[in-house]
Amino acid sequence: MLKIEHLTKSYGEKKAVDDLSLHINQGEIYGFIGHNGAGKTTTLKCIAGIQPFDQGDIFINGHSIKTDPTECKRSLAYIPDNPDLYDFMTGIQFLNFVADIFQVSVTDRKDRIKKYADVFSLTDDLNQSVASYSHGMKQKLAIISALIHNPVVIVMDEPFVGLDPKAAHSLKLIMREICDNGGAIFFSTHVLEVAEKLCDKISIIKQGKLIKYGTMEEVKGDTSLEDVFLELES
Repeated sequence: MLKIEHLTKSYGEKKAVDDLSLHINQGEIYGFIGHNGAGKTTTLKCIAGIQPFDQGDIFINGHSIKTDPTECKRSLAYIPDNPDLYDFMTGIQFLNFVADIFQVSVTDRKDRIKKYADVFSLTDDLNQSVASYSHGMKQKLAIISALIHNPVVIVMDEPFVGLDPKAAHSLKLIMREICDNGGAIFFSTHVLEVAEKLCDKISIIKQGKLIKYGTMEEVKGDTSLEDVFLELES
């Protein structure tokens, strides 16, 4: 569902992502880990069509982000690590704005907004200005907005940062539900315990290069993901 083929992105002389190839299949929750500056966020922005890249290609549901970005974005949702929302809107105005962009019917958007706003305990705050939201509330609103058009591929950058324990637990359940229903999720995280329990597959990136990947069992063996990561990063 998501194929990254020989992705290379440089900033001046520095290669932020160096010939990266990964395949995320239907039904998989795929974790992407690495230290700060390893190239995770750059990779995710390239997938989302926000960041241009130098070489390679990215395919979403068989469509190239380079040659058919609009079709790719119809199937994709991207949740950044620091959501940049429209503060002048209310929460419900923002969600309807996103639903309009993706041409979601009135019935479907109402059902999905109610479902996810209830799950994330945001229903009572949707008529408030986004400017009044805490970071955690903005994160919840960004997650709900990403789910409105029922995407088949979801890309998330540190999605659990800022969420309270209940919201984090709810997000994990939603992620699994989406993948059980035929979707795919690719997300970065520094919370290795969460990745170890949640992910079907994992990849570790260092200085822009993929250094280890596979199923969780293949990557960590009889040890912990934290031990593997620390050993590879040393």
